[in-house]
Amino acid sequence: MAPEEPGAPLGHGPFYLGFFGALGALTAFWLGTQVLAIGHILVLIVVALFLAAGLNPAVMWITGLEVRGRRIKRHWALLLVISVVIGVLALFLAAIVPVIGDQIALITAHAPGWLDELQRNRQVQKWNDEFALIEKAKAYIEGGELGKQLFGGVLGFGLAVLSALGNAFVVIVLTLYFLASIDKTKDALYELAPASRRARVRMLGDRIILSVGGYVSGAFVVAVCAGLSSLVFLFVIGLGEYAVALAFTVALLDVIPMIGATIGAVVVTAIGFATDVHIGIACIIFYVIYQQVENYVIYPRVMKRSVDVPGSVTVIAALIGAALLGVVGALLAIPTAAAILLLVREVFIRRQNAV
Repeated sequence: MAPEEPGAPLGHGPFYLGFFGALGALTAFWLGTQVLAIGHILVLIVVALFLAAGLNPAVMWITGLEVRGRRIKRHWALLLVISVVIGVLALFLAAIVPVIGDQIALITAHAPGWLDELQRNRQVQKWNDEFALIEKAKAYIEGGELGKQLFGGVLGFGLAVLSALGNAFVVIVLTLYFLASIDKTKDALYELAPASRRARVRMLGDRIILSVGGYVSGAFVVAVCAGLSSLVFLFVIGLGEYAVALAFTVALLDVIPMIGATIGAVVVTAIGFATDVHIGIACIIFYVIYQQVENYVIYPRVMKRSVDVPGSVTVIAALIGAALLGVVGALLAIPTAAAILLLVREVFIRRQNAV
């Protein structure tokens, strides 16, 4: 007897499709909540990766040097760069942080007097009579109410400081690990690509890492230039007692794209006007001139080999990054946009041209 032919396969009924569809949606939702739960850790990892990419050009430069006719090996270059980073951080914590803390305390102590000076201005006095702005600001500064509002009291402030220090420690450790294993990590990721396209993936990946590293290191150089020039200027015009704290603020804010340098200049200029009108005018003149020099001389020369992003894309990327991740997102937005543009030019546009 001939074997019977198999019948038609059973169709998937509505219950079957609905059950497994709902199960897939629940699984996706659960995975999304888990990603959101570790979102803070993912941000730290991304920041560490960017910093490692920024330090990698220094390692590559050291490995290109020759000592007695021999090139320096990578592990010695890594050891040197890591030692310099740890040493600079240790010096910063030991020497500069106490000075910044003292000067911030001094600025806070003098702030009520500066508010009294502002009150002598007719327009400010008119606003103060209507809204009592000066008295409220004094009460916030002298009574510590501002800190309570921002950090939820003394305990909240302490927890915020501990959390920031813990995050900084995690980022530093991860950065050093990523920097030490960046070549092995790249090779492992490149192995995931098909063998026929692996060479092109490696080329694009190396260009992206080089671009990101150049931007991070370039932004650091530009910020250092802003901080050092501000430090010298503040000592010259007579704000030496606040110079270190204000110069550090300018350097820190200068890293933020678009608005960071302007915010730093406004902070210093406001304190300059509160101290003396002539000092405030000198601050305006200095920062207007310096920002032109930075925008048209320092920044283009430092960044010319790192990123190639149109101005409009830079603004849009920074706005989107700031909306998604705040200051960290704004910092990472430009190199991320440069990497995306590189992929679009090298992959999508080339494919479109080939059709």
